[in-house]
Amino acid sequence: MQNDKNRMMLEELIFGLSVVQKAGDHVCEIRSIEYDSRRVTPGALFVALPGEQVDGAVYIEEAVRRGAVAVVTQTPCALGGSFPCIQVANARLALARLACTLYGHPAKKLYPLAITGTNGKTTVSFMLREILRAAGHTPGLLGTVRYEIGGRVLPAARTTPEAPDIQRMLAQMTRSGCDRVVMEVSSHALDQYRVDGIDFDTAIFTNLTQDHLDYHGTLEDYFEVKSRLFSQVNRCAVINSDDPWGQRLLSENRNAVETVSFGFEEGAQVRGMNAKIDADGSRMQVKSPWGDVDISLQLIGRFNLSNALAAFAAAASLGIPLDSIARALSEMEHVPGRLERIPGRRGKRVFVDYAHTDDALRNVLEALREIMPGRLVVVFGCGGNRDRGKRRLMGEVAARLADYSIITNDNPRTEIPEKIAADISGGFDSDRKYEILLDRRAAIARGIELIGKQDVLLVAGKGHETTQEFNGTIVPFDDRETVREAL
Repeated sequence: MQNDKNRMMLEELIFGLSVVQKAGDHVCEIRSIEYDSRRVTPGALFVALPGEQVDGAVYIEEAVRRGAVAVVTQTPCALGGSFPCIQVANARLALARLACTLYGHPAKKLYPLAITGTNGKTTVSFMLREILRAAGHTPGLLGTVRYEIGGRVLPAARTTPEAPDIQRMLAQMTRSGCDRVVMEVSSHALDQYRVDGIDFDTAIFTNLTQDHLDYHGTLEDYFEVKSRLFSQVNRCAVINSDDPWGQRLLSENRNAVETVSFGFEEGAQVRGMNAKIDADGSRMQVKSPWGDVDISLQLIGRFNLSNALAAFAAAASLGIPLDSIARALSEMEHVPGRLERIPGRRGKRVFVDYAHTDDALRNVLEALREIMPGRLVVVFGCGGNRDRGKRRLMGEVAARLADYSIITNDNPRTEIPEKIAADISGGFDSDRKYEILLDRRAAIARGIELIGKQDVLLVAGKGHETTQEFNGTIVPFDDRETVREAL
């Protein structure tokens, strides 16, 4: 990415970096940092990242042809001559630290609020954004649905971008007048050092359930990666004490900063009580160290009340008045693709949600079961080349909580769709309360056909996403638009 706002001499940029070996002449100006050779422009520093399938070092010569004036690599560089080449022990860690330096550590001006956890990150981030706005702040947003930079809204390529992209957008936020930033931080980002060098003012832990074990291997390793975030917190850690992994995080308190627990169980510092949920929304009383207040949401479900407790605790710890927090939460409408009701002229009730783990699917189905009098039908699938262990678990949840399920494609990627569906169907018993219809558009139409006016259909798994991926081919597909067309 070209950046004409930040330039630095290479010698100055790499000062303090843990270098294994240097080669070439280091007297050159760096105009940008790139990790993708296709995005290199003249004056760039190219950082060759080791990949799961291809080592970025194979693209060094292409990067040089495109105008890279220096290279950072994890393996010995054989360009020869006076070309600047720096070998480091960890290219990803170096990438993060170089990006922080080039862009002038913009996070220091934005007092970042981070949210991590398996589920709830996006909803909590939107809640915090609304609360900060109501309190007179101008927050930026980096998350799964979109990136917000001042008045600009960009579609999100991933929950937490690569380090240079993060730093570039943070720098743009400071220039656009933002005084805060709310960030979703994924486990992949933590494991790959994408947020290294950022000191977070506040970090929130929502929960931890099975997901991404194709990458992390075990739940223990998944937790260890998530917990790294709290070693980068300056002021306050906000942690879900209803979650067993949250209880462990509270007991370890790895950074010895102020901690605030939230939940519905006794002992939580920010505690939700007397929860009431119906088709119009959710309500509860909140008891906290800063005072007590009633909270009303237009969002439905106990899990959304838990999300509200997380946002409330973080905001109250910042000194935002409780009535301002309550008002912002009450006025907030749906989050894109999170239990989003799709209106239609046929009087049928259809919701779209991003739920793609067994815990998230259970939360959403239980929420709908609690408020809807009729039958509950669900359309869902599981992603290919991802954690296979959760497929049967999601099938078990659907079998137990839905009246009927339609198993369909999610993003099969390079896996055989029939095999993914078979893995899911292993969670159902012999009463066959399901069918398999791999064409997702046809499955959604079938689900709408099955429900009457007292029933509800949940289309789960993709939420806000606007594409499907089949064997390397990405095609347009939006559950919300497909439902609208069918209705």
